[in-house]
Amino acid sequence: MALSRLPKMIFSIFTHPLPSPYTHISLPLITKLKLPIFSRLKSTFATTELIPITEAHNLLAPQEQTHLKFSPDKLFIPPDTEVSVNENSSGLRARVLKGSNIVLSKYARDAQVFQAEFIKSSVRTEDCPSDGLPEFALVGRSNVGKSSLLNSIVRRNKLALTSKKPGKTQCINHFKVNDSWYLVDLPGFGYASAPRELRTDWNKFTKNYFLNRSTLVSVFLLIDASIPAKKIDLEYASWLGQNQVPMTLIFTKCDKRKKKNGGKRPEENVNAFQELIRDFFETAPPWIMTSGVTNQGRDEMLLHIAQLRNYWLKH
Repeated sequence: MALSRLPKMIFSIFTHPLPSPYTHISLPLITKLKLPIFSRLKSTFATTELIPITEAHNLLAPQEQTHLKFSPDKLFIPPDTEVSVNENSSGLRARVLKGSNIVLSKYARDAQVFQAEFIKSSVRTEDCPSDGLPEFALVGRSNVGKSSLLNSIVRRNKLALTSKKPGKTQCINHFKVNDSWYLVDLPGFGYASAPRELRTDWNKFTKNYFLNRSTLVSVFLLIDASIPAKKIDLEYASWLGQNQVPMTLIFTKCDKRKKKNGGKRPEENVNAFQELIRDFFETAPPWIMTSGVTNQGRDEMLLHIAQLRNYWLKH
């Protein structure tokens, strides 16, 4: 969905000048956003117990993270998760998933993927599956590595077809996982090899999906960590926050380092993106570093999905 083709926004996540080297990005002003956790209708569907994905302690962050900045106020603490006011920084750090700011909760169970299948493609929200199962939507700029990441999550190389031509996803594509929840592949925004009138339609139905899909638990906004922050990514995060759509930032291509962009490590670009948005959300959005090539972040994403999903189902 090309955010620039939506009706002109009157908001942004910025309330004062951006730090160098992003001073060229100019956006309108809004007030600080409060990131929603769950604002959707509740489901009565219940899952069965599955084999855990792995030993959770193997996925927790080490005591020292050399490249990622750590601060308790920048953590995402899932709902119904206790954090003692007396808990010191090192103790809290031990509960954070690797390459993320997400604290592990009691709902992080049944995360193993043992089955995944394509269900249908839809061009209208009302045509999406109506079985009431919780779903997690993947969206990002064209060529951000969305299909590769989806394939990595389910360990199926061709479940979501990848293309060398960005912007080939043109529908709302539902993939059912374990016969109990959905991954949803949405059209990329930024540019696409399709007529302008089709891109306009994508904008309309994707926006409608975000605002009206009652079973949507969280949107996973994919951001290319191999390059510096893009204005359109910041605008998209702003739009989701302003419209109270639950969001997780998924940093992709964390195995790459592009020399033409100053040779910055993915960790540096992740930190820079966090600095750009940290003053504009009342609570820190959850984020995870991933790679569709090395499968970095796969298990962490599944545990994050599991704890959000299980909380959503219970409540």
